[in-house]
Amino acid sequence: MTPSPHEVTQLLIAWRQGNQSALDQLLPLVYDELHRLAKRYMRGEARGHTLQTTALVNEAYLRLIEQPGIEWQDRAHFFALAARIMRFLLVDHARTRQAAKHGGGQRQVTLDEVAAIVPERSAELLALDEALGRLATLDGRQSQIVELRYFGGLSVEETAEVLGVSEITVKREWLKAKAWLYRELRGK
Repeated sequence: MTPSPHEVTQLLIAWRQGNQSALDQLLPLVYDELHRLAKRYMRGEARGHTLQTTALVNEAYLRLIEQPGIEWQDRAHFFALAARIMRFLLVDHARTRQAAKHGGGQRQVTLDEVAAIVPERSAELLALDEALGRLATLDGRQSQIVELRYFGGLSVEETAEVLGVSEITVKREWLKAKAWLYRELRGK
């Protein structure tokens, strides 16, 4: 049975207020969703990838619970931060792999190509991460929307909830961000 967003939110609030048993109750409720997020990330990785889905989930969860002073708003906020942490873990892993090679040689790709596949996903992930960094300096909200929608797998509704904006704003900014990233990753 899928836990209600309200149930997860109540446990996050209780944990924030110092109730350690709330943290123990939280993991079983969020584990499947964290695993789904991690699986989505790992789907495009090459066979024999040294980072496994379960390890990504475990590392992300450990980092989530070690975050000092987070004012957990709700379930969507929790998963948005989980998505960001997983993204950073994979980018760090990709950087390590690229450094182990002869200095890399990153190539530019489209957002759709990044989502699609391949063994060279490390370079693609790094290119996308760098492009998102540039987008964040131009439009922080668009960068957040890409992170939540693309990396976090959040719906338009969930993204709107996390950011405190309307669904139409999310849709409009999502389209703008994808167009900007397409141009940026194509080098035009």
